[in-house]
Amino acid sequence: MPDEAYAAPRSYEELIRVIHDRYEGMSKAYQKIALYLTQNPNDVGVLPVGAIAERCGIHASNLVRFAQALGFSGFKELQQLFRVRLTTAAPGFDARVRALESELGGREDRSELGFLRDLVVRDISSLQDLVADISAEQIARAVTLMEQADTIYLLGQLRSVPVVELLRYVLTMLGKRTVLLDPGGGLATHMARAACPSDLLLAVSFRFYATEVVNVAEEAAARGVPIVAISDSTLSPLAKGASVLFAVPEHEYTFSRSLAAPMCLAQALAVALAARLQGEGSPRIPIVTTA
Repeated sequence: MPDEAYAAPRSYEELIRVIHDRYEGMSKAYQKIALYLTQNPNDVGVLPVGAIAERCGIHASNLVRFAQALGFSGFKELQQLFRVRLTTAAPGFDARVRALESELGGREDRSELGFLRDLVVRDISSLQDLVADISAEQIARAVTLMEQADTIYLLGQLRSVPVVELLRYVLTMLGKRTVLLDPGGGLATHMARAACPSDLLLAVSFRFYATEVVNVAEEAAARGVPIVAISDSTLSPLAKGASVLFAVPEHEYTFSRSLAAPMCLAQALAVALAARLQGEGSPRIPIVTTA
């Protein structure tokens, strides 16, 4: 039976708000489900319950109980909100469903070329989701913070490093004062303490989140430093203190997790900033030349 204390959310947006509100009080199994639902809404709309449970690493009965705790009669009723989202937010729903089923289904080609095809298909899907899920207001707000900042502090560790390294290069070439909070020597935390409210911290972290990145972001937020965060979920520990959060979901926690979408987002932010700084005409990144 549904949990009598709560009425079931009536829309996808309401469901996500409810999950956010109750996330901290959930069991570990329920938190796994919550993360998967918020990170993979398209998959949830088309996959069978058993496949979703397998991807969450839990038994299917946990999905049913999770849904009932939120006021639904069962998981299929909750899943219907994700299906409605797909039909209203994505033109060509039938084609999208077929593409997702093909992408997410088992593929037997384990050749070297097969790995390439697999990654390309997943990257195309991630980039499509990026365009659909990121709003103009988010981009504009982030670029405004970057433009107004005296200094932009960049922070990313583990596999997030390529994203902040790209930003350091482009922002430096644009003449923007930029500091990369390099963990070398254990100084990243101490360097970050120089940031003040007239600066900006741009933090990048994905599950499983680098502890130092999370701690630096929390300290910076407490001091009133604006934060633009790129992460994998609206339930990310970076979300709480972020002035702007870009949630770039990942399909699976595997070796092949791609940076195509976050790298594309980082480039988009840099190009948009270049357009602001350079005024009329097509934005250009200065080219490094050698004598």
